[in-house]
Amino acid sequence: MDCACGNSEQNKEEYLAPLREVLKNYDGKQKDLIPVLQDTQEEYGYLPAEILAEIAAGLDLPFSRVYGVVTFYSQFHLEPRGENIIRICMGTACHVRGGSKILEKFKDELGIEADETTEDLKFTMESVACIGACGLAPVIMVNDNTHGRLVPDDVPEIIAQYE
Repeated sequence: MDCACGNSEQNKEEYLAPLREVLKNYDGKQKDLIPVLQDTQEEYGYLPAEILAEIAAGLDLPFSRVYGVVTFYSQFHLEPRGENIIRICMGTACHVRGGSKILEKFKDELGIEADETTEDLKFTMESVACIGACGLAPVIMVNDNTHGRLVPDDVPEIIAQYE
């Protein structure tokens, strides 16, 4: 598998240095897998395959086990994520009040589908089951900021706030 480091030994060691520091903080046992994955994702922003292979080797686990855990839990990401995470609520209240129109407008404006990231890594857009702010329906969150009672014409202005 090709490494994001460019495959030179020096680049590979520099690329893996943050992971090696993470692994030093643990006993190298199976019980450490989830905390190691969490700390590693914090370092890299996501969990590329070459990093998963190194984690598997460092914890003496099969790659399939590590990959299975990463793909089971929604907190882990295999692809780079945007600087701004847009979560569009598709819960019942938001759906009834036009959430799908808000989602469509974001798709049009950003040129991506739900669960994709813009090429410039500015935005990742997610469709979520519920944000828990039904009184503000339709509602979205951008990072930790809530935007509610939206209409499609609000979307370009919201995007502009985060560019």
